[in-house]
Amino acid sequence: MTSTIEPTEPIEPLSVEQLSETTLLRFATAGSVDDGKSTLVGRLLHDSKSVLTDQLEAVEHASRNRGQDTPDLALLTDGLRAEREQGITIDVAYRYFATAKRRFILADTPGHVQYTRNMVTGASTAELTIILVDARNGVVEQTRRHAAIAALLRVPHIVLAVNKMDLVGYEAKEFDRIVEDFAGHAAELDLPGFTPIPVSALTGDNVVERSARTDWYEGPALLAHLESVPVGGDPTGAPARFPVQYVIRHGEARHYAGQLASGSLRVGDRVTVHPSGGTSAIEGIDVLGEEVREAYAPQSLTLRLADHLDVSRGDMITSGPDAPALTRDVRAAVCHLADRPLRVGDRVLVRHTTRTVKAIVRELTAGEAGLTANDLGRITLRTAEPLPLDDYADCRRTGAFILIDPADGATLTAGMVDLGGADAATV
Repeated sequence: MTSTIEPTEPIEPLSVEQLSETTLLRFATAGSVDDGKSTLVGRLLHDSKSVLTDQLEAVEHASRNRGQDTPDLALLTDGLRAEREQGITIDVAYRYFATAKRRFILADTPGHVQYTRNMVTGASTAELTIILVDARNGVVEQTRRHAAIAALLRVPHIVLAVNKMDLVGYEAKEFDRIVEDFAGHAAELDLPGFTPIPVSALTGDNVVERSARTDWYEGPALLAHLESVPVGGDPTGAPARFPVQYVIRHGEARHYAGQLASGSLRVGDRVTVHPSGGTSAIEGIDVLGEEVREAYAPQSLTLRLADHLDVSRGDMITSGPDAPALTRDVRAAVCHLADRPLRVGDRVLVRHTTRTVKAIVRELTAGEAGLTANDLGRITLRTAEPLPLDDYADCRRTGAFILIDPADGATLTAGMVDLGGADAATV
């Protein structure tokens, strides 16, 4: 007999007041092929009552068409036709859901090594990454690769989800063995720490509810951990970084529009414009057409300065003593995204926040052979104009860049600035 999924009870949508009071967590999933990422995501959505009845019916229908006796929850995220036909995840699948405690943006990323670049894309804005491990196979090469990417991207929180515990009899010793193995690799990567959770995506153990089958496990279920992990930070604690996106002219007056990348700005603050070095004070701030005294990242806003300065799109306005490093010599960790290789001597465009400058590749860890698609490595660039850079570890928004092919505008490489290895001497 064909099984069905019981539809979840309809839940009341969160009110505007409730939404404003809940925090947002962006998280990504990663793991090797067939570790069960999409099934885990489907189970998380279903058991947290975030799936509508018509979606469940579509999953049941698609599962029957594939000859499966039970509904395949992975189909809730494997949305591409090729993914459903092959039974794998190819692209990054984004899902949005909410509980009474928190809102979530989830990125289900591919497991195949040839789609590493997609995993980088999905995890680049994540505050938490769930790395899945098949309890039967333990830590494999792709597990280590995804852990390295999480370390490279400075993802603040890592969950090691040991999946398919039902296939190893829910044995604590199997779980402990995998956790110990992963801990050794995490130490080599300088990961800040990780939270191990034994789960079975297929049966729902420890996904939304604690499971009696793992009575030896004393930690939270996955959803409880996602609802409670600290996110964001004090917006006033980071240096203010405001990349100028547009210059709006009203007669003689000039307004500078953009999104505050980090920190906060107040009327009266002394600011510096990079790369020119001009200084002024903030005369006014507008957010959503209303004048405010103070703005916080990541608000979009317009600034008015007390002095008439030469400010253009791509300039960065900052305040406070912690100025960005102004340099033409950029060293960074990178993931190459394009099918065409990147080699020493290549001329590229560097897009950093709202600024785009010409550059040449001076050094690569891969040497003259270059980087090919999905390669991780290190790079040294020499830019035609100075860039105001932060270390990626300090500010992900202003410490990241992409390389672009000047011939056709194709995205080549994603980079994370490492000022510890950069020559930030006076330009």
